[in-house]
Amino acid sequence: MTGTLFGIGVGPGDPELMTLKAHRLISEAKVIAYPAPDSGDSFARSIAADAIAPNAIEIPMVVPMRVERFPAQDVYATAAITIAEHLEAGRDVVVLCEGDPFFYGSFMYLFARLSGRFKTEIVPGVSSLAACSAALARPLTARNDTLTVLPGPLDDDAMRDRIDSAEAIAIMKVGRHLPRLRALLDDMGLTKRAGYIERASLPAQVVLPLADAPEAAPYFSMILIYKGDDPWLNQ
Repeated sequence: MTGTLFGIGVGPGDPELMTLKAHRLISEAKVIAYPAPDSGDSFARSIAADAIAPNAIEIPMVVPMRVERFPAQDVYATAAITIAEHLEAGRDVVVLCEGDPFFYGSFMYLFARLSGRFKTEIVPGVSSLAACSAALARPLTARNDTLTVLPGPLDDDAMRDRIDSAEAIAIMKVGRHLPRLRALLDDMGLTKRAGYIERASLPAQVVLPLADAPEAAPYFSMILIYKGDDPWLNQ
Protein backbone atom coordinates (compact mmCIF):
# COMPACT_ATOMS: atom_id res chain seq x y z
CA MET A 1 0.00 0.00 0.00
CA THR A 2 1.26 3.47 -0.88
CA GLY A 3 0.83 6.48 1.36
CA THR A 4 -1.63 9.34 0.96
CA LEU A 5 -0.57 12.83 -0.08
CA PHE A 6 -2.33 15.55 1.93
CA GLY A 7 -2.39 19.16 0.75
CA ILE A 8 -3.28 21.11 3.87
CA GLY A 9 -4.24 24.77 4.04
CA VAL A 10 -2.94 26.23 7.32
CA GLY A 11 -4.72 29.57 6.97
CA PRO A 12 -3.46 33.14 6.65
CA GLY A 13 -1.16 33.27 9.66
CA ASP A 14 -2.97 33.03 12.99
CA PRO A 15 -2.54 29.40 14.15
CA GLU A 16 -6.05 29.52 15.65
CA LEU A 17 -7.44 29.88 12.12
CA MET A 18 -6.23 26.41 11.18
CA THR A 19 -9.12 23.98 10.86
CA LEU A 20 -9.51 21.13 13.35
CA LYS A 21 -8.88 18.66 10.52
CA ALA A 22 -5.67 20.42 9.50
CA HIS A 23 -4.41 20.43 13.09
CA ARG A 24 -5.20 16.72 13.55
CA LEU A 25 -3.50 15.61 10.34
CA ILE A 26 -0.41 17.74 11.00
CA SER A 27 -0.05 16.45 14.57
CA GLU A 28 -0.32 12.84 13.32
CA ALA A 29 2.07 13.31 10.38
CA LYS A 30 5.32 11.36 10.19
CA VAL A 31 6.48 13.28 7.07
CA ILE A 32 5.82 16.99 6.50
CA ALA A 33 6.81 19.13 3.51
CA TYR A 34 6.48 22.91 3.22
CA PRO A 35 7.69 25.85 1.10
CA ALA A 36 10.57 27.81 2.60
CA PRO A 37 12.70 30.82 1.63
CA ASP A 38 16.47 30.53 1.31
CA SER A 39 16.84 32.82 4.33
CA GLY A 40 14.61 32.98 7.37
CA ASP A 41 11.83 30.69 8.52
CA SER A 42 9.10 29.02 6.50
CA PHE A 43 5.86 30.97 6.99
CA ALA A 44 3.70 27.86 6.49
CA ARG A 45 5.73 25.90 9.03
CA SER A 46 5.64 28.73 11.57
CA ILE A 47 1.83 28.69 11.48
CA ALA A 48 1.67 24.95 12.16
CA ALA A 49 4.78 24.70 14.37
CA ASP A 50 2.99 23.80 17.61
CA ALA A 51 1.23 20.87 15.93
CA ILE A 52 4.32 19.28 14.32
CA ALA A 53 5.66 16.21 16.14
CA PRO A 54 9.31 16.49 17.27
CA ASN A 55 10.24 13.30 15.42
CA ALA A 56 8.51 14.18 12.13
CA ILE A 57 10.62 14.02 8.98
CA GLU A 58 10.64 17.50 7.44
CA ILE A 59 11.10 18.32 3.75
CA PRO A 60 11.69 22.08 3.20
CA MET A 61 11.04 23.10 -0.41
CA VAL A 62 13.44 26.02 -0.64
CA VAL A 63 12.48 28.64 -3.22
CA PRO A 64 14.82 31.67 -3.20
CA MET A 65 12.98 34.96 -2.75
CA ARG A 66 14.18 37.02 -5.71
CA VAL A 67 12.76 39.90 -7.76
CA GLU A 68 14.09 38.25 -10.91
CA ARG A 69 12.53 35.00 -12.14
CA PHE A 70 13.80 31.82 -10.49
CA PRO A 71 13.16 28.31 -11.82
CA ALA A 72 10.79 27.44 -8.96
CA GLN A 73 9.36 24.55 -10.95
CA ASP A 74 12.73 22.81 -10.59
CA VAL A 75 12.37 23.03 -6.82
CA TYR A 76 8.92 21.41 -6.89
CA ALA A 77 10.08 18.76 -9.34
CA THR A 78 12.90 17.78 -6.99
CA ALA A 79 10.59 17.84 -3.96
CA ALA A 80 8.08 15.64 -5.79
CA ILE A 81 10.75 12.96 -6.23
CA THR A 82 11.56 12.97 -2.50
CA ILE A 83 7.89 12.97 -1.51
CA ALA A 84 7.15 10.14 -3.96
CA GLU A 85 9.81 7.99 -2.27
CA HIS A 86 8.02 8.32 1.07
CA LEU A 87 4.62 7.65 -0.50
CA GLU A 88 5.92 4.56 -2.27
CA ALA A 89 7.25 3.31 1.07
CA GLY A 90 3.73 3.53 2.49
CA ARG A 91 4.21 6.73 4.46
CA ASP A 92 1.60 9.49 4.31
CA VAL A 93 3.01 12.94 3.48
CA VAL A 94 1.45 16.20 4.68
CA VAL A 95 2.24 19.30 2.62
CA LEU A 96 1.64 22.63 4.35
CA CYS A 97 0.36 25.57 2.34
CA GLU A 98 -0.37 29.13 3.50
CA GLY A 99 -4.03 30.00 3.15
CA ASP A 100 -5.77 27.45 0.93
CA PRO A 101 -3.90 24.89 -1.21
CA PHE A 102 -5.79 25.70 -4.40
CA PHE A 103 -6.09 29.49 -4.00
CA TYR A 104 -2.75 30.74 -5.40
CA GLY A 105 -1.27 27.84 -3.41
CA SER A 106 2.08 26.24 -4.15
CA PHE A 107 0.64 22.78 -3.44
CA MET A 108 -0.92 22.72 -6.91
CA TYR A 109 2.56 22.18 -8.42
CA LEU A 110 3.01 19.00 -6.38
CA PHE A 111 -0.58 17.97 -7.09
CA ALA A 112 0.08 18.14 -10.82
CA ARG A 113 3.12 15.88 -10.46
CA LEU A 114 1.86 13.33 -7.92
CA SER A 115 -1.95 13.09 -7.80
CA GLY A 116 -2.06 10.78 -10.82
CA ARG A 117 0.13 8.23 -9.03
CA PHE A 118 -0.93 8.50 -5.39
CA LYS A 119 -4.11 8.93 -3.40
CA THR A 120 -4.41 12.64 -2.68
CA GLU A 121 -6.63 14.59 -0.28
CA ILE A 122 -7.04 18.37 -0.19
CA VAL A 123 -7.84 20.03 3.14
CA PRO A 124 -9.10 23.56 2.46
CA GLY A 125 -7.96 26.44 4.62
CA VAL A 126 -9.03 29.97 5.49
CA SER A 127 -7.76 32.09 2.60
CA SER A 128 -6.01 35.45 2.87
CA LEU A 129 -8.96 36.90 0.96
CA ALA A 130 -11.36 36.01 3.78
CA ALA A 131 -8.87 37.11 6.44
CA CYS A 132 -8.36 40.52 4.81
CA SER A 133 -12.08 41.13 4.45
CA ALA A 134 -12.57 40.28 8.12
CA ALA A 135 -9.68 42.52 9.18
CA LEU A 136 -11.08 45.43 7.17
CA ALA A 137 -14.55 44.72 8.60
CA ARG A 138 -16.12 45.19 5.18
CA PRO A 139 -17.97 42.57 3.13
CA LEU A 140 -16.13 41.44 0.01
CA THR A 141 -19.17 41.77 -2.21
CA ALA A 142 -22.96 41.76 -2.02
CA ARG A 143 -26.08 40.58 -3.83
CA ASN A 144 -25.37 39.95 -7.53
CA ASP A 145 -22.19 42.00 -7.75
CA THR A 146 -19.15 40.40 -9.38
CA LEU A 147 -15.98 39.83 -7.36
CA THR A 148 -12.73 39.89 -9.35
CA VAL A 149 -9.44 38.68 -7.84
CA LEU A 150 -6.33 40.15 -9.49
CA PRO A 151 -2.60 39.56 -8.95
CA GLY A 152 -0.66 42.76 -8.24
CA PRO A 153 1.99 42.16 -10.94
CA LEU A 154 -0.69 42.39 -13.69
CA ASP A 155 0.12 45.29 -16.03
CA ASP A 156 -1.81 48.54 -15.80
CA ASP A 157 -3.88 48.14 -18.96
CA ALA A 158 -5.09 44.65 -18.01
CA MET A 159 -5.67 45.77 -14.42
CA ARG A 160 -7.74 48.77 -15.53
CA ASP A 161 -9.89 46.70 -17.91
CA ARG A 162 -10.70 44.09 -15.29
CA ILE A 163 -11.39 46.61 -12.56
CA ASP A 164 -13.73 48.49 -14.92
CA SER A 165 -15.84 45.36 -15.45
CA ALA A 166 -16.17 44.37 -11.78
CA GLU A 167 -18.16 45.72 -8.84
CA ALA A 168 -15.80 44.32 -6.19
CA ILE A 169 -12.06 43.80 -6.53
CA ALA A 170 -9.34 42.10 -4.52
CA ILE A 171 -5.76 42.84 -5.56
CA MET A 172 -3.35 40.29 -4.10
CA LYS A 173 0.45 40.06 -3.98
CA VAL A 174 0.66 43.84 -3.74
CA GLY A 175 4.19 44.12 -2.32
CA ARG A 176 6.55 46.26 -4.42
CA HIS A 177 3.70 47.09 -6.82
CA LEU A 178 1.89 49.29 -4.26
CA PRO A 179 3.03 52.72 -5.60
CA ARG A 180 1.98 51.81 -9.15
CA LEU A 181 -1.36 50.33 -8.03
CA ARG A 182 -2.11 53.30 -5.80
CA ALA A 183 -1.49 55.69 -8.71
CA LEU A 184 -3.72 53.63 -11.00
CA LEU A 185 -6.60 53.46 -8.51
CA ASP A 186 -6.30 57.16 -7.80
CA ASP A 187 -6.52 57.89 -11.53
CA MET A 188 -9.65 55.70 -11.68
CA GLY A 189 -11.25 57.59 -8.78
CA LEU A 190 -11.34 54.51 -6.55
CA THR A 191 -8.96 55.47 -3.75
CA LYS A 192 -11.76 56.36 -1.33
CA ARG A 193 -13.37 52.97 -1.90
CA ALA A 194 -10.17 50.99 -1.34
CA GLY A 195 -8.84 49.43 1.84
CA TYR A 196 -5.28 48.23 2.46
CA ILE A 197 -4.37 45.22 4.61
CA GLU A 198 -0.98 43.66 5.31
CA ARG A 199 -0.12 40.54 7.32
CA ALA A 200 -3.79 39.77 7.99
CA SER A 201 -4.51 37.88 11.23
CA LEU A 202 -0.92 38.24 12.51
CA PRO A 203 0.18 40.41 15.47
CA ALA A 204 1.85 42.77 12.96
CA GLN A 205 -1.41 43.21 11.00
CA VAL A 206 -1.95 46.66 9.44
CA VAL A 207 -5.38 47.85 8.27
CA LEU A 208 -5.74 51.27 6.65
CA PRO A 209 -7.62 53.20 3.99
CA LEU A 210 -5.54 52.93 0.82
CA ALA A 211 -4.89 56.67 0.95
CA ASP A 212 -3.05 56.16 4.28
CA ALA A 213 -1.11 53.04 3.26
CA PRO A 214 2.69 53.09 3.67
CA GLU A 215 5.02 53.68 0.75
CA ALA A 216 6.40 50.14 0.90
CA ALA A 217 4.29 47.02 1.30
CA PRO A 218 5.24 43.43 2.16
CA TYR A 219 4.42 40.56 -0.19
CA PHE A 220 1.56 39.51 2.10
CA SER A 221 -0.59 42.57 1.48
CA MET A 222 -3.88 43.16 -0.30
CA ILE A 223 -6.15 45.93 -1.57
CA LEU A 224 -9.93 45.47 -1.40
CA ILE A 225 -12.32 47.68 -3.37
CA TYR A 226 -16.11 47.76 -3.54
CA LYS A 227 -17.75 49.95 -6.20
CA GLY A 228 -21.41 49.19 -5.53
CA ASP A 229 -23.83 50.72 -3.03
CA ASP A 230 -21.64 50.57 0.03
CA PRO A 231 -23.47 51.44 3.27
CA TRP A 232 -20.41 50.75 5.44
CA LEU A 233 -18.52 53.57 3.68
CA ASN A 234 -20.92 56.05 5.30
CA GLN A 235 -20.82 54.71 8.84
